[in-house]
Amino acid sequence: MLAQLVLNERSRRGAEAAPFVRESLKLAGVDFVEGDSPEDIGGGVDCIIAAGGDGTLVGAIRQALERGLPLGIIPLGTFNELARTLDVPLDIAGAVRVIRAENYRTIDVGRVNDSYFVNEASIGISSRISRLQTPELKKHFGLLGIAATALQAFRHSHPIHATVAYDGGRESVKTIQLTVANSHRFGGFLNVEGAAIDDGWLDLYSVDIESFRDAFGIAYAMFRGIRKQVPGLKTLRSRRFEIRTRTPHHITADAEPAGTTPAVFEILPKALRVYAPE
Repeated sequence: MLAQLVLNERSRRGAEAAPFVRESLKLAGVDFVEGDSPEDIGGGVDCIIAAGGDGTLVGAIRQALERGLPLGIIPLGTFNELARTLDVPLDIAGAVRVIRAENYRTIDVGRVNDSYFVNEASIGISSRISRLQTPELKKHFGLLGIAATALQAFRHSHPIHATVAYDGGRESVKTIQLTVANSHRFGGFLNVEGAAIDDGWLDLYSVDIESFRDAFGIAYAMFRGIRKQVPGLKTLRSRRFEIRTRTPHHITADAEPAGTTPAVFEILPKALRVYAPE
């Protein structure tokens, strides 16, 4: 196996873990060349390994899709959503063993404005939170820094008037948060029932609340896996959503910038192979 290693030393544990990542791959018999793009390495690899946080995966996913290569994950970030979804070990040695075993799952990928996502794409508070965060803040303060930016984003939030067109219907919503999820896990701790990263569907969640206390109620319900009949939460399921807002709003895809509204969110079923435990 010859891998392209995309190693982000600016991720939460990237700088301190980088030497151990390289050493663990060598000990496991995984040959690798480091580089962020095919131009850096000259091509000819069997897979791509992304060592970093969820943001690191975004660029690696595009390459894996465009080149038809499987993707390996070495989680070094704050949330590590995809690793947790696929039960990839959070320790480096364990993650490397999964890659070396070459077992993989084929998962769906979402796309919006030519940006890919595997967890979720958002408009509203979470998009603002992503723009307020910096790699340095997440590295030094972790979840505490994210909580502080969440409070700041909520304090300055304003309702978004949006029209959502989807398979067989159209809805008008007034919301502070629109999330289009590809997986049952997203947002760092939310875990909803009846969804999966390989079910061929996107799930939209629209949050319309008046206070931060209401937000805790919705978050608690979704943490418990409740998906429907929660006050202040509207849910829709479709393979494609077209979202228009009165004024352009920023979109983030797996916490990375993904343009503005209006936008089309669509599912690419079974598009990506990812190394995962059996």
